[in-house]
Amino acid sequence: MRIAVVGAGFAGVSAAKVLRQSGFDVTVFERAPDVGGVWSRTRRYPGLHTQNDKGTYHLSDLPMPAHYPQWPSGEQVQQYLESYVEKFGLASSLRLSTEVASAELVNDETGWLVASRPAGAQDPLTVERYDHLIVANGIFSDPLVPSFDGHANFAAAGGRVLATGEFHDIEAARGKNVLVIGYGKSSCDVAVPVSEVAAQTHVVARELLWKMPRKLGGALNYKYLLLTRMGEALFRYLHLKGFERFLHGPGNGLRQRMVDSVGSVATRQFKLRELGLVPTGSFEDIARSTVSLATEGFFERAADGRITVHRDQVITELLVDGGRPAARLADGTVLAADLVICGTGFRQHVPFFDDALHARLQDEAGNFMLYRQILPIGVPRLTFAGYNSSFFSPLSAEMAAVWTAAHLRGGITLPTEVRMRDEVRARLFWMTTRTNGRHARGTNVIPFSMHNIDEVLDELGLNVGPLTRARQWLLPVGPGSYRRVTAQMIRRTADPVSAISDDDPMKMDKVRR
Repeated sequence: MRIAVVGAGFAGVSAAKVLRQSGFDVTVFERAPDVGGVWSRTRRYPGLHTQNDKGTYHLSDLPMPAHYPQWPSGEQVQQYLESYVEKFGLASSLRLSTEVASAELVNDETGWLVASRPAGAQDPLTVERYDHLIVANGIFSDPLVPSFDGHANFAAAGGRVLATGEFHDIEAARGKNVLVIGYGKSSCDVAVPVSEVAAQTHVVARELLWKMPRKLGGALNYKYLLLTRMGEALFRYLHLKGFERFLHGPGNGLRQRMVDSVGSVATRQFKLRELGLVPTGSFEDIARSTVSLATEGFFERAADGRITVHRDQVITELLVDGGRPAARLADGTVLAADLVICGTGFRQHVPFFDDALHARLQDEAGNFMLYRQILPIGVPRLTFAGYNSSFFSPLSAEMAAVWTAAHLRGGITLPTEVRMRDEVRARLFWMTTRTNGRHARGTNVIPFSMHNIDEVLDELGLNVGPLTRARQWLLPVGPGSYRRVTAQMIRRTADPVSAISDDDPMKMDKVRR
């Protein structure tokens, strides 16, 4: 079976490794000249670091290098992925600097026709047939930059607007008046190095988010709170099991105090009240859709004036003020703005699919209808990898690849399409309700990363043992605990399904189980 994978970030390279080990012929298309996805040198912005510590942010069978700092830089993460490619001999499967222009499902039997060409070129398309397609382009690959009124005059006066992922050279901000739009990770990350060289650095935040200190109270590493199963259990999941029933029942008062204490500690530690930067709403309210680690130095620069935060504001127009590019905020404030850097989110879509196929993949609101965040319902020979943004994105993507490999090897007995569709709709309704629609079109599973991994592996009968899961309640989840899962899946699905007669359903079911 020939498999095409589109994207060479964590999801794409781990899918290539798992599927090649599972006996498949894999080709990975990547438009960038290097592996890495969001960590590629073509997309890294100054100040980019991981939110996870290096012990929790890696693939199961290759730890981050011991000499890396606790929170690796974007360049170090990309180098880690290069070493992963080398360790598992994946280079021969990679087609770097190659863009997929279209992917067309011919029919259930024929599979996919994938049309590609060198990235950025107008060369004739090369069309190849593949039996299965894995979409690993990432949910953070297409930046959403607002269309501002007045942009043409602003640009004519020398002003520039770009996404954080398009800002690579810190010298472009030296001596300039810079506006950073947004208050998420990328916006705050980039504002710090910019503030070291810019004439002025203003952050325009439509809504403030709670920021987690790397060390709460200067002592407790946040990984012991949010990167454990206990941390997940503090938030109410769709289905409650075991100790979660206590936490959200008789123990709810204790649970609520624990959650509220995080916001209280952050407020004191970052002096948010003095800075006028206490978010509206409780920590639990905002953490329902996103949790962001505080960028080192951000609040210190806000305190000393190198960064000015305009909270609860948006840009209403770009303009020219006194012959210089500027921006007007909703409250009427006009700010000089030679450079506007937008950390304003991403489009979650598959650019090489046509509208008709998109319609089959999404519901009426544009949310992806993916069983286990992997399998589209009613579209054959297609799976997704990395469409489950979480605290443990590398591990989540790798376990999704294991699920896909097991599925292709006949190792999963799926529910009916009706049941899968009902389950996905129920989950999307729950996600929309709890996040007020902020779930990245159904792809953001934060803060329930381990719940998602459990569901994927439980369906395969390959979850880690109860002692390991018990340790994960109090200690940060170590991806290395899952390093044997791929080999276990391969052993369990070793008998070729094709060798069994299709008219023997009982025997087929036995093999799949």
